[in-house]
Amino acid sequence: MAESRPLYLGPRLRRLRRELGLTQQAMSEDLDISASYVALLERNQRPVTADMLLRLARTYGLDVKDLASEDGDDYARRIAEVLRDPIFADIDLPALEIADLAMSFPGASEALLRLHGAYQREHRALAEQRASGGASDEHDPVAEAQRFLARQRNYFDALDTRAEALAEEIGAEGGAKQWLAKQGVRVRFLPPDVMLDSLRRFDRHNQQLLIVDTLDAASRSYQLAAHIAQSALRGTISPLLREESFSGKTAETLVRRALTAYGAAALVMPYARFARAVEERQYDVTALARVFGASFEQVAHRLTTLSRPGMERVPFFFLRVDAAGAVSKRLDGAGFPFAAQGGGCPLWNVHSVFRYPGEVLTQWLELPDGERFFSIARTVQAGGGGFGRPSVTRAIALACAASEAGRLIYTQARPEPAVATPIGIACRLCNRAECTARSAPPIGREILPDDNRRTIQPFAFAEN
Repeated sequence: MAESRPLYLGPRLRRLRRELGLTQQAMSEDLDISASYVALLERNQRPVTADMLLRLARTYGLDVKDLASEDGDDYARRIAEVLRDPIFADIDLPALEIADLAMSFPGASEALLRLHGAYQREHRALAEQRASGGASDEHDPVAEAQRFLARQRNYFDALDTRAEALAEEIGAEGGAKQWLAKQGVRVRFLPPDVMLDSLRRFDRHNQQLLIVDTLDAASRSYQLAAHIAQSALRGTISPLLREESFSGKTAETLVRRALTAYGAAALVMPYARFARAVEERQYDVTALARVFGASFEQVAHRLTTLSRPGMERVPFFFLRVDAAGAVSKRLDGAGFPFAAQGGGCPLWNVHSVFRYPGEVLTQWLELPDGERFFSIARTVQAGGGGFGRPSVTRAIALACAASEAGRLIYTQARPEPAVATPIGIACRLCNRAECTARSAPPIGREILPDDNRRTIQPFAFAEN
């Protein structure tokens, strides 16, 4: 009988530890071994014994079969496939070397696979762009997740309905901490150095929900709700994902994360109660944030989801940008056109609100086709929580159709003017020839050559 080969699971063990949000010291305490031994296991300098497999399975609720399957053979197979790429055609790569790389250097193997995967994605995107004569986001997982939300108008009735019922249960128990305690989960707030830069982590082994103690009250409430959504609403979220066909795991993960965040917001701001308060407070985001113990951004985000039949509210477009103009989140419920590529219009005050931190700025907007919108914009901050702690400031904007703006408290002091701020979707898609803020000529317009005259606008165009 052939002697069994030692089992090395370094990369898999390291991924497991990071997924659980554990340090090597914390894992060593869970498994009753030394932290240095955990480090040796992760570097493949010690094999994983049968006893250690059982400890891992018992401690973290895992399947021994899943743990015991080696990465080496899988890496060898995947690397062999990668190395058949024409880019490696002139390199002599014996099978023995590939096997040695996969077995002895799993970290380097993973790096090679990840790099080649990124190369292939970029190669496909470039090929599609050349074939279509323009940019393509077909295989962009972020764009795919955004399209999924847009098709549903960012409203999920089954999820909202279940969250509303669950919010009543939580309220009857006295709050999220008490409800979790009844489920056998203890909530603890710990310093950042203990949390290792995690905002929230669930210690499955000890049934503890750990939250960093530097969060403000609104963020603490949201993190509690996010954990409840992730566990108690999973049965509602999973069918929504199964109904959709995603191009890859990344897109599916992003959608799952978005639906979990949606569920968390629905727990903090249950639909019927929130919808009533919205009308009573005339869409005053700051007042609504105080009423529900939420942040300005959380309320603004929730306002884009109010599409329940019979209880619809003003449809909003939501945008979040950083100081460089990079968009980190957008949700469309108002039919607001937005360029998939390129920067936004600098005349929209969401880009200038950084000069007025914490203030709500309002603006009437008019697109080149004459369609009008009303916008509110404000800066929001994430991170911080202590001296020297890193933070980031972003700007968010909510925009609704001008025809709906009269329902908002913000228009009482600023009724619709005869002339609104003329903005475009993006410079390349805007034909306003007179715009002094233009950074690029529009598609299809020829620049007028005139060396003897310099106009106020960056470009002058031929009339055709």
